[in-house]
Amino acid sequence: MPPASYTCTSLSLCPASTAINRLSILAAHISNTKHVYILAAVRTPMGAFQGALSHLSAPELGARAIEEAVKRARVKTEDVDTCVMGNVLSAGVGQAPARQAALLAKLPASVCCTTVNKVCASGLKALTMCAQAIRLGESRLAVAGGFESMTNAPYLLPSARSGWRMGHRVAEDAMIRDGLWDPLGDRHMGAIAEATARQRGISREEQDAHATRSFERARAAVARGDFEGEIVGVPAKVDKKGQAASADVMLVTHDEPPDAVNLAKLAKLKPAFAKDGTVTAGNASVIADGAAALLLGGDDAPVDPSRRIARVLAWADAELQPGDFPIAPASAVKLALERANLGVEDIDAWEINEAFSAVDLANKQLLGLPADAAHVNADGGGVALGHPIGASGARILVTLLGWQPSAMAVVAPRQ
Repeated sequence: MPPASYTCTSLSLCPASTAINRLSILAAHISNTKHVYILAAVRTPMGAFQGALSHLSAPELGARAIEEAVKRARVKTEDVDTCVMGNVLSAGVGQAPARQAALLAKLPASVCCTTVNKVCASGLKALTMCAQAIRLGESRLAVAGGFESMTNAPYLLPSARSGWRMGHRVAEDAMIRDGLWDPLGDRHMGAIAEATARQRGISREEQDAHATRSFERARAAVARGDFEGEIVGVPAKVDKKGQAASADVMLVTHDEPPDAVNLAKLAKLKPAFAKDGTVTAGNASVIADGAAALLLGGDDAPVDPSRRIARVLAWADAELQPGDFPIAPASAVKLALERANLGVEDIDAWEINEAFSAVDLANKQLLGLPADAAHVNADGGGVALGHPIGASGARILVTLLGWQPSAMAVVAPRQ
């Protein structure tokens, strides 16, 4: 005879598995799902390629963001039970990059860690995985985000293990092979962006104008101090010129990429991926190092409710053919809006990842947004600020929360 009280975890195995009983169990489960809140959001500065953050590994950058996010939410580290972080260029980083970052950030050894590699969407996918765990009651406090040190991506020696008997061999750049190259279509991401620009009728002039806006907005945001609240300083061992720092190790607190381009020369840059192309180094995202982290919690999270800065309403994934990756965000956005019972016109603030200017412009076309919309990437995007691949999905959300803390907002990385 069964005990008077028990828990049934499978609807099909319940003794009285009538349709009514199954529906009542499902209804009870749905009523118990939790709201998901963002309790803290922080990022490191975006470091230029071989710049001020180049001495730090990707997990070390991630640890800095994680530690600060937990600190800002004023929670105990031992209460954090989950850590999911994006990281794409993991060759040479070492085992379990997310766990490295979590433990370096002084989270408890009991924290369950997962590393996500979904290319540019990694950091935001990490957040949705944590949100799912919280909504289902599997987690109370979770850290989500991403980190990348593109500077420290190694060179690879394919076939060296089996022996190089004679002749010259080639070292492959892990940054390109693992982060910027379509292995199925055997072409650079930039070549795909070039094809998308051609298919969508996006001109070189439009892309350069977009890039100019991105840099101007980012520089204006820096001048206004918009990023100060979202950035945690990172101790540096070298100065901005690569020279040894003084005994008092300086703190890197500002994004390096926005000042790296002379906008007057933007229109003179040569196409990077096709002889008669439109995508250049100036209207593509900047290679960068950096990290971002957010702390998420549910209704029962051990934290003061006043620490809640946003609620996650809905999310969605969308996949297309690899050659159509630039326009995948629009498909995901439409599905997420549908799940939230909202329309494009209801959204006050947008962040669309600027892997290339052509990507942002193509998705604006598909969503019916003006090319120069002031409420899209209001403080600039990856073209100006940099695109550390595994971190960018989280970085754009951190920035969005910084400039529109009380708005209805959408974040869309490409994948």
